[in-house]
Amino acid sequence: MTGIWTMGEMLVEIMRPKAGMQLHEPGEFLGPFPSGAPAIFIDTVARLGHSAGMIGGVAEDDFGRCLLNRLSTDGVDVRYVERFPNRATAVAFVTYFDDGSRKFIFHIDGTPAVMATFSRDMDVGTPAFFHVMGCSLMASDRFREEILKTVEHFHALGARISFDPNIRVELLGDKGLMDVVGPVLARTAVLLPGETELKLISGEQDIDRSVNQFFENPVLEMIVLKQGKEGATVFTRNTRIKTPAYSVEEVDPTGAGDCFDAGFLCGLLEGKSLEDCGKIGAATGALNAAAFGPMEGKINPQAILKLIEGQ
Repeated sequence: MTGIWTMGEMLVEIMRPKAGMQLHEPGEFLGPFPSGAPAIFIDTVARLGHSAGMIGGVAEDDFGRCLLNRLSTDGVDVRYVERFPNRATAVAFVTYFDDGSRKFIFHIDGTPAVMATFSRDMDVGTPAFFHVMGCSLMASDRFREEILKTVEHFHALGARISFDPNIRVELLGDKGLMDVVGPVLARTAVLLPGETELKLISGEQDIDRSVNQFFENPVLEMIVLKQGKEGATVFTRNTRIKTPAYSVEEVDPTGAGDCFDAGFLCGLLEGKSLEDCGKIGAATGALNAAAFGPMEGKINPQAILKLIEGQ
């Protein structure tokens, strides 16, 4: 089994050019940059040389063209990206602050980003993984139901479900977190959270207790805990493997976690050790953070190997 598929929101980002610029203040923006966590993820998979497919939706407008051009040029299978006439492609406006925090204004609900549908007639081959982003589940109730149907289908095909909770409070609203992510967690083989997400979902402040709680799910094979500048820790039921972060001059952290996910899963596809998978994930995320724009990192296998060997 080879290849990775995902389903989720596709959007463009319009970004403040430097930290500290509030969204409510008139001023300069840069963009559009192709984005959406699932799109960033799957584009990275393709750039790392693996079969990659996207299920999503864009409008028949220039922003939709921006997204499709990037993904298809990089080798993503976009046959199942639906094009919607008389609509507008989803947009996120983003600003950064000196403490590393970000603020978003999303225009997603009611756009093609959450209008794609799943069909059992889709020709997806024999996928190794189907990857889910939590932000996609939070974008709209109808879209979440479509993604859950897709999860069930890919799971039945034998694909392992990988899940990045990627919690966006701006999208979650008043919905219960476990109501949103619980059905996917029940099928998840590879969980890729950050520390805050791990604690939020488990309700535990202690990492070890959180990890033990997640492993009560018999389907779960591993937890890959992303810890920013401290690297990552890979937990299985019997082992704990610490992997390093890689030092780069950070320009834009958006998408670094999505790229980490892609690098780690591609390492698994290549039969790498869990330690090497963690290194590949960290290097992939670092390369993305070294460029302005959520999908603009200079990512390829050679650049990843150079970064790992150099540090």
